Amino acid sequence: MRPSQILRSGGGDAPIGKYEKYLGSWGNLGSQTQRGVVSYSLSANRQRPLAGTLNAAIFNTFRRFSGQVFYFAPPLIIGYFTLQWAIERNEYLNSKAGIAEFGGGEE
Repeated sequence: MRPSQILRSGGGDAPIGKYEKYLGSWGNLGSQTQRGVVSYSLSANRQRPLAGTLNAAIFNTFRRFSGQVFYFAPPLIIGYFTLQWAIERNEYLNSKAGIAEFGGGEE
């Protein structure tokens, strides 16, 4: 039994593969070269990575908050007033007037 052939990325001109196709050097697999691909770059001195961040943050935060406020504010307000009522009720029931009114125990 013959061992399988080693595929290398070296620049040798020997044909490699089952159909005797040369794979070429690493990164060049024998396909046509691309045309019309344009890449642009900008100097690091010309970039402004934080341009408009403060302005966008203020208006974006207001927009997002105003869109969500009616989802979390009503339960928060209801919970606050319920807690205030419970605190006042507890203080009244543990006062002299509350004990006198309810006779020392509530069911």
